[in-house]
Amino acid sequence: MGKTEIMQFVENLVERKEFPEFKAGDTITVHYKIKEGNKERIQNFQGVVLQRSGSGATETFTVRKVTNGVGVERIFPFASPFIEQIDVNKHGAVRRARIFYLRDLTGKKARIKEKKIRVKE
Repeated sequence: MGKTEIMQFVENLVERKEFPEFKAGDTITVHYKIKEGNKERIQNFQGVVLQRSGSGATETFTVRKVTNGVGVERIFPFASPFIEQIDVNKHGAVRRARIFYLRDLTGKKARIKEKKIRVKE
């Protein structure tokens, strides 16, 4: 069995939900299912997308938020059955696919400009 055959097999096994289109710099809210004992609840994780990596069944995205002055990053796999939904709050205007420089910025410098949407007439 070749590498491509194995990848194809894994692709068929993994069930992927449809999520809105987003990229690095966008602010999103991930509704994530959490099990506590025998109870289930949905927790929202809102932050800026730092990167998207991988492809197909192994694709992931990293979201960063700052809570009480502490930066928190979380990596979510696209194929995770625990992701209920993803909402795109803002489209950010960044020039890179991976915005790790955001980790070193604080305060107003850490803000990302919103992308201007051009209306075609």
